[in-house]
Amino acid sequence: MSNNWLFPLSTEHEMIRQTAREFARKEIAPIANEFDESGEFPLKTIRKMGEMGFMGIEVPEEYGGAGMDTLAYVLALEEVSKADAAHGTIMSVNNSLFCYGILRYGTDTQKEKFVRPVASGQAIGAYSLTEPMSGSDAGTMRSRAERHGDVYILNGRKSWVTSGPVADYVVVFCMTEPEKKHHGVTAFIVDANTPGFIRGKKEPKLGVRASATSELVFENCEVPLENRLGQEGEGFKIAMAVLDAGRIGIAAQSLGIAEAAYEASLQFAAEREAFGHKIGEFQGISFKLADMKTRIEAARLLTYNAAIAKEHSKNTGERFTLEASMAKLFASETAMFVTHAAVQIHGGMGYSRELPIERYFRDAKITEIYEGTSEIQRMVIARLESGLR
Repeated sequence: MSNNWLFPLSTEHEMIRQTAREFARKEIAPIANEFDESGEFPLKTIRKMGEMGFMGIEVPEEYGGAGMDTLAYVLALEEVSKADAAHGTIMSVNNSLFCYGILRYGTDTQKEKFVRPVASGQAIGAYSLTEPMSGSDAGTMRSRAERHGDVYILNGRKSWVTSGPVADYVVVFCMTEPEKKHHGVTAFIVDANTPGFIRGKKEPKLGVRASATSELVFENCEVPLENRLGQEGEGFKIAMAVLDAGRIGIAAQSLGIAEAAYEASLQFAAEREAFGHKIGEFQGISFKLADMKTRIEAARLLTYNAAIAKEHSKNTGERFTLEASMAKLFASETAMFVTHAAVQIHGGMGYSRELPIERYFRDAKITEIYEGTSEIQRMVIARLESGLR
């Protein structure tokens, strides 16, 4: 990896990156293919990651986290995803979609009750916004939450919930005032043991298969008032702010996938011979490698810049939406570009399940889809740049 002169790393940053790299190589890489094949959730490894602080890197120590910054989170997630994107997905959701939202908008009681166990890896968190007929257009969601005194009654169906089959706690978004559309959405923290909380169909996915994904169904699910996250009608604002943080995580995940595919391709090109030469000596292959490396380094700069922007926002309150969207867009499309090229460089072996190359390729695709598709990212960037907020 080349030096990043724009982002000199502190001793602490280097330490967490090295720690994550060693853990990923020893504990995650050897089991990645096995869990990809079975689709089983890697709970044992996730527990270990929690013990090491990886599941709550930005969570203050008072709530059981590592108390580090966003760049530290990105560096660790990059290394984990390099070994296995599915572990990276679980780590990203716990850190950004779950813990970040509660830390920013929750009460002290909510932070103590819900963030602490998730940050330590003893519990799994999830985030549920999407519905069968409502994706990026959250204002059309059909799930409802009606208040009755000190409780809300939730009814509806959610889809594509990462960690849904195993989550202990879920941040759920429902309509409390449907006539207000986006301004009528409210957020709740739901305990999975609550009556009326039903885990639906588990999705048979193309990639990140060890990261369990399912529908969630709410049938007269009673949630206490103290579990409401923020005020009524603030749900959409909370959801979008949390997704800004989540998109930085997906950018880091994408970077890790791309790096793994590139390094494998570099090694293969140096070893594989054709027509009396190493294939890396042929212009067709060497140019691919050059493009892969260049895009990876550009994605790295965008991703680290978004991490710094998020950290800066803690002091200024400024949004980092633009930086997060650009990083997510470019890094995810870089992951797809690099893994596609990696399969081509490896030829038949790239198509074989004997090597992890085809897994990298399958895993890369989802990064262009979840937490806002590439098309949505382009819309966000264009609107922000044109002043159409």
